[in-house]
Amino acid sequence: MKFKMPPRSATEVFNLLPEGTLAEVIGNAIYISQPRSLLHQDALGTLAVAMHQYVKSHQFGKCVCLPIDVYLGDEYILQPDIVFISTENLGIVKNDKIKGVPDFLVEILGENHEHDLKEKRKLYEAFGVKEYFIVDPTTKNVIAYYHNGEKYIQQETKLGKIKSKLLKKVFSF
Repeated sequence: MKFKMPPRSATEVFNLLPEGTLAEVIGNAIYISQPRSLLHQDALGTLAVAMHQYVKSHQFGKCVCLPIDVYLGDEYILQPDIVFISTENLGIVKNDKIKGVPDFLVEILGENHEHDLKEKRKLYEAFGVKEYFIVDPTTKNVIAYYHNGEKYIQQETKLGKIKSKLLKKVFSF
């Protein structure tokens, strides 16, 4: 009889979850997300399609949307709503997973606003994600952060628009 050790970390528990589970690991804690609202899905669909088509048509890299796991080291597995990886950075895609720092991320606010606004923002800043956009699907406010090499600089809030400096494009929703 073969004895199997129980999981010893949140990452090991995460790896046992069924594929597609809306869950993230931050530190040694697992955060399970609620199903997305209609407003969330509408904003996600509009932005993801526009961004994906633009990135693909210009051969800038890859743009994918939730659910996709982004591994920032062993203790941080996140599921941003939209992920852009430039052509130069595509080496972080390994075995159908993103294992490294994407170029930009979009989070569409859901039930746990503070999680995206504070915890995840700090993580993305520390790991050097170049652009981070937070979208409020109810008000259509967009908070944009651009990394200056040391820290995030917050840009003015836009209504219904994501302005990517990396892609030199404004995406409306």
